[in-house]
Amino acid sequence: MNHTQSTNEYDVAVIGGGLLGSSIAWGLGRLGQRTCVLDEGDVTKRASRANFALVWVQSKGLGLPEYTGWTVRASETWSKLSDEIKAQTGIDVCHQRPGGFHLALSEKELEDRRLSLRRLHNQPGATDYKIEILDHDEVKKQLPHIGPDVVGGTYCPLDGHVNSLRYLRAIHSALKTSGVDYRPEHRVSTIEHRNGEFKISTEQGEIRAGKVVLAAGNANMTLAHMVGLKAPMSPTRGQILVTERTVPFLGFPLTTIRQTDEGTVMIGDSREEFIDDTVQNLPINAVMADRARRMFPLLNQLNIVRTWSGIRVMPKDGFPIYDQSETCPGAFVTCCHSGVTLAPNHAFDIAPMIAKGNLDLERVGAFSARRFDQIQVQSSGYY
Repeated sequence: MNHTQSTNEYDVAVIGGGLLGSSIAWGLGRLGQRTCVLDEGDVTKRASRANFALVWVQSKGLGLPEYTGWTVRASETWSKLSDEIKAQTGIDVCHQRPGGFHLALSEKELEDRRLSLRRLHNQPGATDYKIEILDHDEVKKQLPHIGPDVVGGTYCPLDGHVNSLRYLRAIHSALKTSGVDYRPEHRVSTIEHRNGEFKISTEQGEIRAGKVVLAAGNANMTLAHMVGLKAPMSPTRGQILVTERTVPFLGFPLTTIRQTDEGTVMIGDSREEFIDDTVQNLPINAVMADRARRMFPLLNQLNIVRTWSGIRVMPKDGFPIYDQSETCPGAFVTCCHSGVTLAPNHAFDIAPMIAKGNLDLERVGAFSARRFDQIQVQSSGYY
């Protein structure tokens, strides 16, 4: 397709305007692909509004060693993404990579962490990302405000964080200046593949495109079947507490606590199969708050000013899914939980593959949904 065609005809239609879909669409736009983003709009419950905004490496990859290298790549290229977005839009997404900590409140927690990391790095093909295991005094040198209940922790120099809401605003601004058409209130009902193109039915009419990318989070479960693909998902719920603003005291992000660039402190350490995000589980909030104040006693002085629950986009085994359709050439499915961490990979790696019309299986073949077929065969006793 070329740029002189109807405004309803595109090289690529990306379904989903959250962090994943927007990052891919921006990557396609910078390559000159005539691209549209079909999105429900601000009425949708975006994962970016309920995530912890970490750019995280440590502990990633147990069970799929290829994910260690994929995550390290993202960490190494996040500064490039933030710099390009800032140059294009003037918006600073506040990306920082000081390294990150995971704290333990008992010797058993620290030993369990040690064993888990050992298993992770002993996997054939795993990338070594240099995690240090520290005792209380070593942690206190970097985190002077920790409490006496902290027995130690782990540190990875590749970890960081970002303002994810600002990134979502920035990437949408960048879409506009890159010539990508963002179409809110375009909820997709059906996708048909005919004569080498895709006809996509939305609430606002039909869109046609040479290629289609499914990046609609948990909704990919329904959309994938329309183009001969699979997206096995297991959405979960997480809860987040946010304190009032305070003076900077936490120079490193943690797996469960981070101080934002605006001065608030985010606390989040829960995972539930219950996926109603309209209510709060107060006992879980109490446990999260208690662990946070034991790690940093000064949090006792702060008020919780906001709290919410959100539904996580979660592939069935927690690892990303990238696939292309054999029955509908030009259709791709992309699913991941770590939409913040992996944003540069989606913009700089996945988008060029889609523009060329084929995924590079040497680089992302391990993330195919076909891995779930292998699990089913093994569990049924057929090898």
